[in-house]
Amino acid sequence: MRAALLMDPALVPFVFGDAERERLSEILEIDTADAATSLAGIPDPSGVELLIAGWGAKISPGDLDAFPKLRAIVHWSGGNGGLDGPASGRGIRISTARVANAIPVAEFTLAMITLAAKDAFWASRRYSAEQRFIDREAELPRTGLYGTTVGIVGASTIGTLVIEKLQRSDVRVLLYDPYATPETAARLGAELVPDLGALASRCDILSIHAPEIPSTIGMVSAAVLAALPDGATVINTARGALVDQEALVAELRRGRLRAVLDVTEPDVLEPGHPLYTLPNAFLTPHLAGSTGNELRRLGEVALAEIERFVAGAPFAHPMPVLP
Repeated sequence: MRAALLMDPALVPFVFGDAERERLSEILEIDTADAATSLAGIPDPSGVELLIAGWGAKISPGDLDAFPKLRAIVHWSGGNGGLDGPASGRGIRISTARVANAIPVAEFTLAMITLAAKDAFWASRRYSAEQRFIDREAELPRTGLYGTTVGIVGASTIGTLVIEKLQRSDVRVLLYDPYATPETAARLGAELVPDLGALASRCDILSIHAPEIPSTIGMVSAAVLAALPDGATVINTARGALVDQEALVAELRRGRLRAVLDVTEPDVLEPGHPLYTLPNAFLTPHLAGSTGNELRRLGEVALAEIERFVAGAPFAHPMPVLP
């Protein structure tokens, strides 16, 4: 079976180790040393039946016309909207490692929620700046995860996993998602709140996990941010465009809110942007998703899906149909 790699060539050894590349060569007709960043860069596309796709691929409309035998796409990443829509319309089967990539994001988010609740970022900066004894109970009276209210925006794959992890902690979880039902929320152990502003008004921590689509851009608006109680923390591991960033900066400058941001708009911010230096903002360089050795998990999931396809079995992780 002819197959081709559609991804950044530099990522191949990070995603597929020696054993995985050897196995791919055993079950497929593929050159694992020759990854293309576009469909147009794949040699002899007319015979390709399987694409193994991931980050770094650039897709143009009509590119699939050159692949008459293509039967499946296995993403070791979350998927590619520019490729998946046209492919599914042609009856091409699609698998995604979205669930596997959700694991490190949920782990990262839970860590940020815990550290934000413990005032770890802000206490560390204060401790380093003042270099003195910090009377925790007198100066940090609200510190601790116990009894806090965490608002989750979006019962996505990641949002759902974060909620499940939070159930091991003594916290109250609120959920905003226009597609979720009270039954879904109850099954997760969360309270469904149909209005985002109303949810924000009850939160100590607001964690964002919605996809970036036209209806979600700017959804965490100035009004939503204003509804958050004084001292609340906004955590964003989704996409920067979901937050009114100017309004967030204004709230941070007033010292009313805190923010833990793994993503911004744009991503990366221009040099000198205030989010880099505001004392109540903690930035990370878009590292919540799979990085380093976590990429091997994505490769292992993709390889298992490829073996299922070669054996004629259905995918364990087919691309979901979005509402």
